[in-house]
Amino acid sequence: MVGNAAPMAAGDAVTSRYKTIFITERALFHQARAIASAPPELDIVMLRQPAPEELTPHYADAVYLISERSGAISAEMIRAMPNLKLILRLGSLTYDIDVEAARTAGVIVCYQPIVGVIRVAEHAILQMLALAKNLNDAQRIVYEARTDWGKSRRTDEDTFAYNWSSRQGINQLYERTVGLVGFGEIGAEVARRLSGWGCTLLYYKRRRLPEAVERELRLSYLQLDELVASADYLVNLLPYSPETDHAINAQTFASMKRGAFIVSVGSGSVIDEAALTEAVRSGRLGGAALDTYEYEPIEPHHPLLTLKDANLILTPHIAAGSYTAALEDRERREDYTAILCHLRGEPIPNRLA
Repeated sequence: MVGNAAPMAAGDAVTSRYKTIFITERALFHQARAIASAPPELDIVMLRQPAPEELTPHYADAVYLISERSGAISAEMIRAMPNLKLILRLGSLTYDIDVEAARTAGVIVCYQPIVGVIRVAEHAILQMLALAKNLNDAQRIVYEARTDWGKSRRTDEDTFAYNWSSRQGINQLYERTVGLVGFGEIGAEVARRLSGWGCTLLYYKRRRLPEAVERELRLSYLQLDELVASADYLVNLLPYSPETDHAINAQTFASMKRGAFIVSVGSGSVIDEAALTEAVRSGRLGGAALDTYEYEPIEPHHPLLTLKDANLILTPHIAAGSYTAALEDRERREDYTAILCHLRGEPIPNRLA
């Protein structure tokens, strides 16, 4: 089977459609966008978290295999696809792909980072920094521009008024413990960006990562209750499911360090917002930063909105960027770049084998 990865003939790319198995964890809305953005050369078979018996009928004539974010691709799977040319992982975590088996079979393996995921990871770090610096309070006090702070003088190297309003609770992310709950592509991108920041990075997920991945990302695994009790910043990255509904609740907040922070770019309904409001109001938590909510758009009577002077960063579900249908279509089309390069006989980006 060595040599499978040869590019298609130029004429074939125009006259033929190549069967492409697309395995995803995402729901119907995102599946439809992915199919709509696919190149016309591809005949997409979209499968959401398929069981092995659902995959088997498609093996014989599959030319490309796209795996979105996760899902083991074993040597047995690769051997069962005699016409397979290329495996594309949408995302950056590739530990569950048998790259050596693909290399032996002459199958290309590559990955495509997800730009929206990276933007969410950046937003999570923004949230942590904003809480550390008590940003809402700092901005509010500047806009007050009060006259009782003393005479204002032009600054130079010896003339300035550091912390002229005597703000308290301004701190740092350096040397703090960040606990990531629900670890996937966003968690990996957060970990990469905090590498070298002097943070202790903890994570919890149902299926522990391989030790090699933990070493690469400088992560330590803890059971959920241990992680909650250890974190200075508890970062919710959980997707919604019946099992995660209000999974972060009053019991969670009671188990956290007094003065710790909670950050959320995961699904809104994962957090019991009434319990969170009380934990912030009582001073049990030092603050909270949310980008998603149980009801969206946020309701005018939301309890968090009553905490006018609290250390809160509330953003209107924008962590993934200023999405428009056109932007999502463009980024979805970019997901197929490696396959188009293969069809054209061009170098494959982010190639592993």
